[in-house]
Amino acid sequence: MDNTLLIALSHQIASYRTMDVIANNLANVSTPAFKRESVKFEEVMTQVPPSEGETGPQTVSFVKDAGVVRDLNEGRIETTNAPFDLAVNGKGYFVVQTAGGDRYTRNGHFGLDAQGRLVTGDGDPVMGDGGEIDVNPDDGDIHIAQDGTVSGKLGQIGKLRLVDFADDTALAKDGSSLYSTAQSPTDASGATIHQGALEASNVQPVLEISHMLEVMRAYEATANLTQSQENLQMQAIDKLGSVES
Repeated sequence: MDNTLLIALSHQIASYRTMDVIANNLANVSTPAFKRESVKFEEVMTQVPPSEGETGPQTVSFVKDAGVVRDLNEGRIETTNAPFDLAVNGKGYFVVQTAGGDRYTRNGHFGLDAQGRLVTGDGDPVMGDGGEIDVNPDDGDIHIAQDGTVSGKLGQIGKLRLVDFADDTALAKDGSSLYSTAQSPTDASGATIHQGALEASNVQPVLEISHMLEVMRAYEATANLTQSQENLQMQAIDKLGSVES
């Protein structure tokens, strides 16, 4: 395949990947504590044989997908007044016990299951310093302090576990707003919990749509370049075919 077409193809793949990430950001505008993502690309240089009229090896530049970067800036705190909606202000993650082991989240949209356990929307228990947080009917209205202490009318029930990591950019998405990591968690320092509130997604729809339009224009320009190259090849073939042998 012609080098021009190969370069154009790499650019189109990069544009497609970018559009996929932007679409995912927009789909999660309303997901509590969702962190927007962007694609990181690298330039790959390679040497190719010279074409007609050129001398010596020629350098060609391609685009390589180097992964996705997560924006860890906090979203705004939105009041919901739901007693088990919890927002983390500062660096920290709730600990969730799943079938695959401990997972971590900033999405504090919790509730109580039939056994009175504090759980996520998928029914996974939210962990405290001493294990699961169990609420009894006799506990009445539940108060959750900024340090994570859970109390009812009969006294303290437990204390939510809030952790942090040396490198939270290395956390891997595990679905349902959960993250996993091989790092050892440490107690979060300086973070506070707000009851009756949720951290909003940090996606800004206007900026994402503007970025999407830029990518679409770039993709269209590359497609036009590809079409022009194909037209030149067809014209060359037609002229060669009309030459008498």
